[in-house]
Amino acid sequence: MSDDFLFAEETDEDVQEVFNICTWKILIVDDEPEIHTVTRLALSDFVFQDRKLEFISAYTGEEAKKIFAEHSDIAIVLLDVVMETDHAGLEVARYIREELHNHYTRIILRTGQPGQAPEKDVIINYDINDYKPKTDLTAQKLFTVVISSLRSYRDIVVIDENRRGLQKIIQSSADLFSLKSLEKFIEGIVQQLSSLLGGTDDAVYLTSAVAGPVPIEDIESEQFYVFSASGDYKKYEGRSLIEILTGEKLESCKKALANKNVIYGQDHVVAYCNSKSQRGALLYMSGLPRHLNDLDRNLIEIFAQNVQIAFDNVLMARDIEDTQKEIIERLGQAIDENAVLKSNHVKRVVLICELLGREYGLDEEQLDHLRVAVPLHDVGKLGVPAHIIRKPGGLTEDEFEIARQHVELGYELLKDSKRPIIRTAALLARDHHEHWDGNGYPRGLKGEEIHLFCRITAIADVYDVLRSKRCYKEVWSQDKALQAITEQTGKQFEPQLVDLFQQQIDAIENIIQMYGDD
Repeated sequence: MSDDFLFAEETDEDVQEVFNICTWKILIVDDEPEIHTVTRLALSDFVFQDRKLEFISAYTGEEAKKIFAEHSDIAIVLLDVVMETDHAGLEVARYIREELHNHYTRIILRTGQPGQAPEKDVIINYDINDYKPKTDLTAQKLFTVVISSLRSYRDIVVIDENRRGLQKIIQSSADLFSLKSLEKFIEGIVQQLSSLLGGTDDAVYLTSAVAGPVPIEDIESEQFYVFSASGDYKKYEGRSLIEILTGEKLESCKKALANKNVIYGQDHVVAYCNSKSQRGALLYMSGLPRHLNDLDRNLIEIFAQNVQIAFDNVLMARDIEDTQKEIIERLGQAIDENAVLKSNHVKRVVLICELLGREYGLDEEQLDHLRVAVPLHDVGKLGVPAHIIRKPGGLTEDEFEIARQHVELGYELLKDSKRPIIRTAALLARDHHEHWDGNGYPRGLKGEEIHLFCRITAIADVYDVLRSKRCYKEVWSQDKALQAITEQTGKQFEPQLVDLFQQQIDAIENIIQMYGDD
């Protein structure tokens, strides 16, 4: 490239632009058309990291602002100062930094009238990256300033990608052992890996493990589903592998799965993530901006070896948690006086409590505690003689007093636990027969002295008992049972809960019908 004065020659010859799949965007802002033409000519053969330049032109400051509002990935702006006004270029620089909060784009100020915007004042008052009088800017100097600016832009973008990826990992670390958090964790890891490989946005993490640890051999590609995705694949979360990829890319995935290794395509890479307890997973990344070197490949292999281990651990933890919940639910069913009839009373009460709790405004953590604790609300009945629990007729006064003792028995059984959920279950066991007006037992609590969980469980439990066949009663109709609940507004039950119950009666009846007794 000649070092002659870049703007000494003028030409009207059109320049044929050749765009790569991935390019560096350069915005030329100048009110002189020949400046655009000569700049494009001077940089027509410019390549940096296997990426060519993509030129965008603006002839006024206002036009430049509109382009910036539409393009967030402009790497460099070659910005004239004097255009429609004496300081139009400076206003564009201020707009980029202060209104768009774009601190990535490298701003190179070019002026043919240095006196209009003295370099010292501009450098102090504006966040620009270089200041060049047009009379000093030769072809070679333009080449130098562009390549140095692109290096800065590249490094800033990579640092920011790493920062955002690390932020996702930090945010997920507090609650890593939940699937939602794991998704953020994997997104963060993929984002970090993507930035290190050059900044591709299109990545997919596919797994066949969607329920729990079930080791199965000879897994097929169609059994892999998108667990986490970014870029163009974000909309395919939950879809199968064969739905989102075809041709060479699908074949690469099948090959990586069959050989259990990493497959490198022309513009994509597929890594098999090994697993001891699962069927493994696939990491697919496309639109790679450059050829991968040994360091890149090493990073991918490290990712593939380790990320699935985290996934396995989370699934195992969830399987243990689900097992514990099932044990508690089955214990609750065994406690139920109608267990011999294979009653679904406990399951229904749990679902009704969850419905009412959500409508009341409980958050997910509170709902989870309520769901797990409710099956143990009658655990004290284990200490009540079976002939009393299953007596067909009415109870004598003495028998009723013995039956009432189940609330204290349940509380004593559970109260010493240090586990929050078991402590909640102890509270439910003791206080689910307390009444809003203070006429319940065992302590005669009144109003909000009764824990909300107990108030919710009480109304759900009573309604389901009324709507079920018991050894001492037949099934009540919906109207009769709902009337009984309504009549106890402000007496046995909290008025607000009765209102919510009436509003949700259709959903509650759906639960009762869906989980009827055998």
